[in-house]
Amino acid sequence: MKNKVVTSPVDMKERAELGIKAGDTVRVWLKIEEKGKTRLQAFEGLVLARKHGNEAGGTFTVRKVTNGVGVEKIFPLYMPSIDKIEIVKRAKVRRAKLYFIRDKVARELKRVFRRTTMLGISTKGSLELEAERKAAEAEETKRQEEEAARQAEEEAKATAEASTQEGETTDLSAQAGEVVEKTSEAEEETEEEQSEEKKEG
Repeated sequence: MKNKVVTSPVDMKERAELGIKAGDTVRVWLKIEEKGKTRLQAFEGLVLARKHGNEAGGTFTVRKVTNGVGVEKIFPLYMPSIDKIEIVKRAKVRRAKLYFIRDKVARELKRVFRRTTMLGISTKGSLELEAERKAAEAEETKRQEEEAARQAEEEAKATAEASTQEGETTDLSAQAGEVVEKTSEAEEETEEEQSEEKKEG
């Protein structure tokens, strides 16, 4: 059997089907390793642009404003350190690149994104995948236990039937022995009667 070649530790098909596009408000959960432990950090903002589509090198740019300061990050779509991606809201925009947003104030942004739809689409995170894996293992273990119990029950039933048949065979043998003994006794009595008749004659 040939070994399966794994090109990426992430589910590329799931992320490609997510359909991130400019105008979406997304929440990206990043895996941060500190002192041997891994924690999740969320980065929520507006998608300004998508580049290279769903190719292996596809990226999307997310912008958020923190304390009046704009922060932008460019995320590779299939980056392994991304635990999951959630699409929080989706707005209808007329451009594929929203770089003009950088020069807009909050009031103008509300006007631009007045046609906004709330969404709850996301990819599966590592915790969800782990929970699904454990549930599948538990179900498989339960199925194996039920199969073992069923086999044990069938074996016990077969053993009981065999012992019953053996008991019936023993009873028949005993009955046959009694018949033989009675026949022998009858023959002996007949012989004795014949011998007595001869003596009397």
